[in-house]
Amino acid sequence: MAFTRFNLFLRDEFCCQYCGARGDLTFDHVVPRAAGGVSSWQNVVAACSPCNLKKGSRALHRTGMNLRKPPRQPGAEELRNTGRKFPPNHLHDSWMDFLYWDAELEA
Repeated sequence: MAFTRFNLFLRDEFCCQYCGARGDLTFDHVVPRAAGGVSSWQNVVAACSPCNLKKGSRALHRTGMNLRKPPRQPGAEELRNTGRKFPPNHLHDSWMDFLYWDAELEA
């Protein structure tokens, strides 16, 4: 599976992996890039802006925050099944202005 924002958010069911909030999502490096963390399925999660700001570039264990589920690379079938949970055209309408979101993220 291509490592894209769209697929990352789909894997995480458009839900912040720290607090469970939906909407205003960005992505967060669990091990910060400043500490040698890489942009990969195993190190990046969907996060709401408030949680992303709260965590900052600190290690997760220093923040008192916990992940809802560990990051991992999803399979194609898993992403298809997750996508079926959302109403038709849900993603298309929400992301009309963000066509770049399905571009591969740089490692």
